[in-house]
Amino acid sequence: MGRVLLAHFDTGPANLYLERVDVAEFQEALLQQMERKTHWAWPAFTGGLVPKDKLHIHLEHEWAVYVRDFPIMVGRAYVQCPIAEVRRELAENLYEEETGGLAAGKPHPELFMMYPQGLGMDLDRFANVQLLPAARAYREFLDDATSNRGWAIAAAISTIFIEGTAHERHELDASAPPRPAPPLEEHPLARHYGLPLECLALTKAHRSVEGEHRTAAWNVMLNHLPKSDRVDVVRSMSQAIDAWSAYRDDVAEACGITRAQLPLSA
Repeated sequence: MGRVLLAHFDTGPANLYLERVDVAEFQEALLQQMERKTHWAWPAFTGGLVPKDKLHIHLEHEWAVYVRDFPIMVGRAYVQCPIAEVRRELAENLYEEETGGLAAGKPHPELFMMYPQGLGMDLDRFANVQLLPAARAYREFLDDATSNRGWAIAAAISTIFIEGTAHERHELDASAPPRPAPPLEEHPLARHYGLPLECLALTKAHRSVEGEHRTAAWNVMLNHLPKSDRVDVVRSMSQAIDAWSAYRDDVAEACGITRAQLPLSA
């Protein structure tokens, strides 16, 4: 289905075509976009190549760009949506993220802060993060996409893009490679930086609820999204990938990581 790959499409025939595709082709378009959600520098972060005194840059940016306010982004999709069944799916996701009441026991943003706390970082830095330029642009995109483009795009960006990975195909096809889930002892922050395992509560929470969240997100996209929204959803997904990639480029540079260090992943 290569014809559905619309990484950088503009208005024109492609839009008209997408409005006519069936749900399977729309699904494939979204999956191909998500498979672009990889970054050349990520092996440096998972392989312990980021100097410990710069690791806070990565965590601070993840916090300020989306982790802290992710429940708000899901909430924006919820309040805009006119479909009761979709709102119920979003409400369950929002409840868990905001309270941890279904699995985690605590709000997910609070669990995230156990990472820097367990690594002995200065938590005051997280109260007023100075975003790098591309990080600021990415955050501005997320706010616009979840606030100003309607419920379908808000749901796609918050529940498919932000929560999803390049392994989304496995969520719909069990024969596709799954998202890696190594033992907690092998988590990069524990293995390379000495994070105590008890500080990986967010990782454990994600593993316990993420399957249900992925199923719900794809159910909304494939079974409730109006056909007229498909073009804008795929376009916004492509824009999200581009903004996210630039954001990760900025963070990698600030952490002292260059492509020359990772020639095989470039």
